Amino acid sequence: MFRYIYDFIMKYSSHPYARWFLSIISFLESSFFPFPPDPLYIAMALKDRSKIWSLSILCTFSSVVGGYLGYLIGYSFYEYWGEDIIVFYGLTESFDNLRQDFSKWGFWIIVLKGFTPIPYKLVTIVSGAANFNLVYFTIASIFARGFRFFYLGVLIWRFGSQIKKYIENNLALSVILTMLFLIGGFLLVKYFW
Repeated sequence: MFRYIYDFIMKYSSHPYARWFLSIISFLESSFFPFPPDPLYIAMALKDRSKIWSLSILCTFSSVVGGYLGYLIGYSFYEYWGEDIIVFYGLTESFDNLRQDFSKWGFWIIVLKGFTPIPYKLVTIVSGAANFNLVYFTIASIFARGFRFFYLGVLIWRFGSQIKKYIENNLALSVILTMLFLIGGFLLVKYFW
């Protein structure tokens, strides 16, 4: 199963519309979509390391723009969609705590989110629901998302061939660790925020 998923992602990383797929996933993940763009981003970067920086810019831009959708959901449509998204992820209590903290620490919460596996969609929806300053939201989002994708790009640039070899030789472990990292982000917010 893991080999099929890996082969599927690697196949689509060479697709003529792969950049569009990556952009759309990065956009949607910032507001409600459960799957991050990282697997496709990593596959595309490993295929052609000369494109790492343009892919990092693409993911950062798409993610920040997608963050505006999350912000809009929190600001204008929280009762209609935002609450359902938060409930779906089981983050209702965390959302309430985070919303209270935003009045004092909003900018730093967004920036520091870039260093953690905390779901960015939670941060964007909370930002809108808390009516957080949109200029500060944009600046913090650029830092957070830019750090995430450029840091990953630096790792791939420096260790790309070793990373690819490790993933291919330890495919099941790589997928399991990635899933644990994502689930850990949700659990971190749910039980420790």
